[in-house]
Amino acid sequence: MRQKLIRFEANKLRKNIIEPGKPLFDQIKGKWNQLYFNNKNPIVIELGCGNGEYTVGLAEKDPDRNYIGIDVKGDRIHVGSSYAMENNLDNVGFLRTSVHQLENFFEENEVAEIWITFPDPRPKDREERRRLTYPRFMDIYRKILSEDGVVKLKTDNTGFFEYTLDLLQQGIVKNKALSYTKDLDNSKMNEEHFGIETKYERIWKERGSRIKYLKFQFENYN
Repeated sequence: MRQKLIRFEANKLRKNIIEPGKPLFDQIKGKWNQLYFNNKNPIVIELGCGNGEYTVGLAEKDPDRNYIGIDVKGDRIHVGSSYAMENNLDNVGFLRTSVHQLENFFEENEVAEIWITFPDPRPKDREERRRLTYPRFMDIYRKILSEDGVVKLKTDNTGFFEYTLDLLQQGIVKNKALSYTKDLDNSKMNEEHFGIETKYERIWKERGSRIKYLKFQFENYN
């Protein structure tokens, strides 16, 4: 608990963390490039970023894009924030909020790409509405993505992956350009994740789990 409190206090002073109580928290919608990044580069967000391993990893691989890690837990994003500061990653920011609130922070068409990396699979039926690929969430993603924007999902959980794939293949979530693999390490799509692995990804792979991956674009509709 003491460590969390220390991190919370440090977060209040960090420019690369946008959270309640800071001016940009209420001003940033539609103005990320103008008010935070000071450039016109495409914006990529990671949902449920945890410690920010993927966010900072992507930022290091691709300095010509802006990356935002999103998580509701301030003590977690503190870790990614620290790494970004120590390594002078100016193309990284962290937003402390829930996925439900994305439309409060991003204007329509403001985001070029969304990564969903190893989310809580919420395996129980009664928790379906909380899965990050539930249609209600998908509709939010569609609104903030650019017309040619891409959603990318990476998970070790077969049930969650099949659930999401069914939504897309059955057209419950209207989409195009869907491609996927159920064994990323042995797929032609392997290079698309830049070799970045999270702590938990390595753990699951050591236990024999295969990593599943898919990407798609939303079909344009009103």
